[in-house]
Amino acid sequence: MLTDNLLAAARSHEAAIVDLRRAIHADPELGLETPKTLAKVKAALADLPLTWHEGPSCSGAVAVLKGAQPGPSVLLRGDMDALPMSEHTGLHFASQVPGRMHACGHDAHTAMLAGAARVLAGKAGEIAGEVRFMFQPGEEGFHGARFMLEDGLLGGTADYPLPDAAFAMHVWPNAPHGRIEGRAGAMLASADMIEVWVKGRGGHASLPQDTVDPVPVAAEIVIALQTMITRRFNATEATVLTIGKIEAGTTNNVIPDTCYLLGTIRTLSPERRQAMKDALHEVAVNIARAHRCEAEIQITPGFPPTMNDARAVALGEAVALSLGGEEPWHTRPAPTMGAEDFSYVLEQVPGAMFFLGVAAEGVDWQGCDGLHSSHMVLDEAVMPKGSAFLAGCALRFLDKGWA
Repeated sequence: MLTDNLLAAARSHEAAIVDLRRAIHADPELGLETPKTLAKVKAALADLPLTWHEGPSCSGAVAVLKGAQPGPSVLLRGDMDALPMSEHTGLHFASQVPGRMHACGHDAHTAMLAGAARVLAGKAGEIAGEVRFMFQPGEEGFHGARFMLEDGLLGGTADYPLPDAAFAMHVWPNAPHGRIEGRAGAMLASADMIEVWVKGRGGHASLPQDTVDPVPVAAEIVIALQTMITRRFNATEATVLTIGKIEAGTTNNVIPDTCYLLGTIRTLSPERRQAMKDALHEVAVNIARAHRCEAEIQITPGFPPTMNDARAVALGEAVALSLGGEEPWHTRPAPTMGAEDFSYVLEQVPGAMFFLGVAAEGVDWQGCDGLHSSHMVLDEAVMPKGSAFLAGCALRFLDKGWA
C-alpha cells in the first residue's frame, strides 16, 4: 500500500525536519509577511520536483507535487507566523528577535509539512493526482488563509480548481506524546472582536446627580451579557463572551464622558455567531438607554468556526491507527474554543484539522505549559510522526477518496 512505511520514511528525514524547525524558531516573523521563513522552506525543499505559486497579498506560497498519473488533488497546510511576545524557554535555539516567539508551534507545523513534502516526493511515481503544500503566513489574527484563497493560490479556476480535500495539523502541548486527536463537526470556535463605547456626560465626582455616569452602566452591561448567555442560549452549545479590557477616566475625582469595553465572542456555528451579535446589540443599547446613556458597538469579524468533515476525520483516524503507537488516536469529546483560520479553507474544501500531542514521553502532559505561553516547548521526537500523518492523509485520499 502507498501508506506503508510512512513513519520510517519520515524518521529518515528527522534531522532535516528538526533543523528546519529550529532555524525558523530562532528567527520568528509576524503577520502576513514571513519572507525569511519562506526562504528557509524553499531552500530546504530545493531538490524536490515542486512547482511554486505565490500571490500579491502576503508571503504565502503553495508548492505543487504532481504524481505520475492524473487524479484528484489534496491540500496540506502549515502556518509560518509567530507571536509578538518574549520567549522564556531557555532553549539554545530560542528566538533571537526580541519580542517575538513561536509560542503556538507554527515553526513545527511548517517543518512537519516540509517533511511530508519530502516523504511524498519519494512516492511521486506511485501517486495518481497531486498534492499541494500550503505554507501560510498570518494565522495569528491576520487572516492569511483568506488572503491566499482570494489570491487564487489554492485554486478556483477551470485550469486550477480548488483541491478535492484539505488537511492540517496543530501541535498540542497538553496531550500525550504522539497522540492524534480529532472530531467531526465543530473542532474550533469562531472568534470576533467586540468594542462597546458607553457614552454619558462627565463632571465632578462629588456631583454624580449632575452627570450621566457611564462607568456603572458599562459594568451593568458586562454582567448582563454574562447572564444573557446562560439564560438565552442552550448550554449544550458552548458560547463564550469575554470582556478583556475596561477603560474610562483619567483621575479619581472626575466622572468621564465615555467608558470603553473590549472583548471577544466565540461560538461554534454560524447561526449562534449571528445570534450573539444581535443579542449584544440588544442588551448593550437598551441597558445604556435605560440609564440615559448611549451605546455604540463595533464587531470586527474574526475567523469562522472550524468545521471538520466527518469523512475526513474518519480518514485521519484510519491513518493515525496505521501509524501505531501506545495511544495513536483520541476522539475529542468537545470542541476547543480557540480559533483557527484554516476554517476559511474548510468553508470551501472538505477536510479536517487534527491535533498532535507533543508532550515529552512520560511527563504530566496536563501540567505542561500550553500554547501561547512564553515557556511552551515541544518534544521534537514526535515531529516525524506529524509528517508521516500528513503524508498518510494525502496518500489515502488520493488512493481511496473518502472510502
